[in-house]
Parts: sequence; C-alpha cells; structure tokens
Amino acid sequence: MTAVRAVVAQIGSREHFLIPRALHRRGALVRLLTARYAPFGGGFADRLAQSRWKPVARVFAARHDELQRNLVTTLTLWDVAQRVWGPFRREWRSHYQSSILAGTAFARRVARLRLPAHNVLIAYSYAALELVEAERARGVFTVVDQIDPAQVEYEMVREEARRWPDFAMPPEEAPTEYFGRVRAEWDRAHLVVVNSEWTREALLSQGVPAEKLEVMPLAYEPPVPLPRPSMPPFRPLQVLWVGSANIRKGIHYLLQAAEMLQHEPLEITVAGTIGIRPERVRKAPGNIRWLGPVPRGRVDALYRSHHVFVLPTLSDGFAITQLEALAIGLPVIVTPNCGRVVHDGETGFVIPPRDASALADAIKRFVRDPTLVSYMAPRCIAAAQKYTVDTYARRLLRIIERRMMACPDLSAVT
Repeated sequence: MTAVRAVVAQIGSREHFLIPRALHRRGALVRLLTARYAPFGGGFADRLAQSRWKPVARVFAARHDELQRNLVTTLTLWDVAQRVWGPFRREWRSHYQSSILAGTAFARRVARLRLPAHNVLIAYSYAALELVEAERARGVFTVVDQIDPAQVEYEMVREEARRWPDFAMPPEEAPTEYFGRVRAEWDRAHLVVVNSEWTREALLSQGVPAEKLEVMPLAYEPPVPLPRPSMPPFRPLQVLWVGSANIRKGIHYLLQAAEMLQHEPLEITVAGTIGIRPERVRKAPGNIRWLGPVPRGRVDALYRSHHVFVLPTLSDGFAITQLEALAIGLPVIVTPNCGRVVHDGETGFVIPPRDASALADAIKRFVRDPTLVSYMAPRCIAAAQKYTVDTYARRLLRIIERRMMACPDLSAVT
C-alpha cells in the first residue's frame, strides 16, 4: 500500500487547522497551503485581542503551534491584495460574488505553485475547483472537504427569513454560479468528505452519488485537560448559547422558549455576534443576557459557569461548540440538523428543529430535576473524548487509503 503524502489547501484556519494537524501527527502531511499563517504562537493573538490592536488579532490567530512554519506555504501577497481591495469590492459585489472571486483566485494561485512530491490533495469547498482539476490531471488523488450543506441550507435560511420577517432580512440572493461552482467541485473530486450525516443527506439530495461521500465527524481537544469544576448553584439554572445569534442557528426559537420560561428560575446567556434585528433584542425576555462577541480566551470560562448548553439549529455542518460544551461536562440540547454527537437522555436532549415548545420543555427538565446535570456531566466528558484529533487522523487515512486502492486513474508517486 502506498503511503499517503498529502497537501492541504485552505484559505484560512478553518477548524483550527484540523486536517493538516491530523495528517502531521501521522507523518502524512507534506505541505499546508494557506492565505495567512501567523509567525508567533504562545497566545499572541489573544493578547492582541485584549489590546488596542484588536482589528489585527484575527490575522495572528491563524496559526497552530503543532504545525512548524517550514510545513506551511503562505500566500502573503495574495492575502494582502484581498484585504486591500476587498472593502472596495464589497461596495458593489455581494457576499457570494466576493466568495466566488476569492475562492477562484486562491485555487488558481495554489495550482501554479511548485509543490513537494505528493499523491493526495485535500482542499475545502468553494476554494478548490481549479486546484482539484489541475491536481487530478497530474494523477493526484483529490479530496474536497464540504464545509456546509450548500444549497439545502441556503434555501432553509431563506424560507425561515420569509416566515420570520420581523427577526431578520432575507439572505442575499446567491448567484447561479455560486452553487454551480461547488457542484463542479463535487463532480471533479475523487472523494467528498462531509462532517455530519445531516450534510451527507443534504448533498445526496443535491445529486452527489452516495459512493463519493464519506462522513468525518470533527474533532476537538481542549488546550489543557478540563476537569469539570464544582458546579455553580442551581438556582437559577444557567443556560448558555455560544455562536452567532441568527435564525439559521435558531435564536428566534430560543427567544420564544425564554418567553415560555419567564417564571422559571433560570438565566440564559447568549455569547456571539448578534444577527437579528435590534428591536428583537430589545424586546427579548428579561431572562436573557446578551454578551455579544466574546474573545476566544473567555469562552471556556463561560462554559464552566453554566449548567446547560443549547443549540436549536436549523442547519449546521457540525457545530464544534457542542463538543466544547460536552468536554466541560455540560449537557447539550440540540436538533438532529448538525453533527450527531449527543445521546438523547444521556448527554443531553435531541429536539425537533423549529420547535420552541420542545426546547422549553427540555430546559425545564433540568430546572425540575437538577440531578440530571450531575448525572450527565461525566457522560458528556466521556463522549467528547471520543472525538480526538488522533481518532480523526486514523479514520481519515483509512478512508483515503481504501479509496486510493480502488481508484484506477492515479499516477502521482511520493
């Protein structure tokens, strides 16, 4: 069996560079190609985020100390050009048009690079097409990591905005070529990796052959071991939301549930960028506290000071926040429309999407029986420990090796 020698191409630091880190641990990473990679580690970005240099902190957050700088090729000049001209383009181009331009430019630029010998390319959707075509022509096994449910999710959000116009504006109209581009990526790649059964089902409904798809749940490892601390007092019950507060993630159903629970001893904290109309925030029940965006360094403290995590999402590729919560010992209330890592009744509750009453009832179960949290906490931690980077790496390599053996048109050698 030929050893996997892989190149990974990703514009940003998606999932904290999960795929290149996983491959590097198994000695299979040849090169990471990315738009930016910070020269400094050791929490430098977190310190910037607390200073007056906050606007540039995101640039310096694009790094992981596991990946030595000599393994990374950075398209610095390309990235600078994107940042200089991006604001001007956005004045007359939509988000989707800008995404097409950036993804196309990145894939074409990477396709022209001289790379070390490799036999596998892994690239992320919407920024992969030209690179996949070039690499496949060279006899390289090509993998596209699909980051979301694509048009299925877009249509769901658009329909939800029509149903709830007082909460949010409809999303921008996606041009035909936006989803046409990602369909072409699925068609050209040897393999399409998705991070949940939910996304797999969405891609099947969009015509991707079942035999081309593999499900790879994401991984999460706390930076340090995180034993569950002594729990905060249960009166009131502390309920946590982390992530963008928008209709795709079901924030409006949490607001409805909060109204139903106004006479219960509980407080709900919403941490993340607010993506609904300001008047809906002002009219929210008094048992909701809005924090807005929270620096990464404060998120663990939020998990530790709460009892239950909620994610009533309409659609998420995976939602890494549920693993972060489980790792601390927080039970999670979630819908099935994301990575299915919660075991109903053991590590939280799985509720139907678009059902505020079911969400309120699940939260109320913890109010009525606080021992549920202490019962579920060790099971939550144990569940999260199954989603390690090493487990991800072994599964990914097994899939690629098996698929390569069955693929007749490969000629690249290490």
